[in-house]
Amino acid sequence: MGDSVNGFSRSTRAVLGAAALAVALTACGGESLEQGKDGTAGGSGGSGGGGKGSLVVGAAAFTESKVLAELYAQVLRDAGYTVSVTTVKNRELYEPSLENGQIDVVPEYAATLAEFLNAKVNGPKAPEEKPVASGDAKATVEALRKLAEPRGLKVLEVGGAVDQNAFAVSKEFAAKNKLSTLSDLGRAKLKVRIAAGDECAVRPFCAPGLKARYGIDVAGVDPKGVGTPQAKQAVKDGVDQLVLTTTTDATLDSFGLVLLADDKKLQNADNVLPVVNAKDAGAPEIATALNKITKVLSTADLAELNRKVDAERAKPQDAAKAYLQTKGLLSK
Repeated sequence: MGDSVNGFSRSTRAVLGAAALAVALTACGGESLEQGKDGTAGGSGGSGGGGKGSLVVGAAAFTESKVLAELYAQVLRDAGYTVSVTTVKNRELYEPSLENGQIDVVPEYAATLAEFLNAKVNGPKAPEEKPVASGDAKATVEALRKLAEPRGLKVLEVGGAVDQNAFAVSKEFAAKNKLSTLSDLGRAKLKVRIAAGDECAVRPFCAPGLKARYGIDVAGVDPKGVGTPQAKQAVKDGVDQLVLTTTTDATLDSFGLVLLADDKKLQNADNVLPVVNAKDAGAPEIATALNKITKVLSTADLAELNRKVDAERAKPQDAAKAYLQTKGLLSK
């Protein structure tokens, strides 16, 4: 879900000023990224791997990014690299360190990174006035590569796992009105209130987009936050009919909720993919190792990994290892 708890801030946040980007980069716990380069920093340490060299995998400070970073780190160790994982607060800090080689690899989201770089290259208003991302994953990745490559970044293969804004209804509401897609909801001509952040009223991929793209009759926005327990409970209780969450929300079933498919691709293609520093981590062997995960990982897999960490309190490295072993992606 980018580097925050909701898709809105990830997709629409403007690039911070140069002064903010000049802040000294530190890993979680105060360890510097340069330390991480020596294999001493990170959430899982620098042990494992072999003689192919050392790599630093960066993670943003939220569960999904940490899990993805662990998946990447463990397959790279299995391929013979010495790898450390370092956690950096957000994209505004870790992306410049990826460019300058302090970090070698990060798990990213195609549309979000494309618009982040669009803003960085073309100005903070560019994502709104001249967006490069869309609901088409292939076109979005092509646009991302055009922006990333001149900055020394290599965008690897994109997979099917996607973490983007999504809308859910109660299972009862869906069954009663025969709903499986947002188009179904539009055709049903039902008035709905959306449990979301208050920004939903003006964001093009929330209430205005639902009205324009799907013809959904939005009666109002209940500002309970994006994907919060309170927002989901409101839909479960029938106070609201639609909740804004994400495609990798692992708690929907416990609230008796089900996602409606975004069949007309209102949301941008935030498919998961690895991005590497081309100079330090551009070797084909690195791409081959990471692509093993990309080809296998699904949105449902990602939601389940999030659930194991957030609900069952598994450590990201343990959840990642169990997943990789189950999929036969580790040889050791």
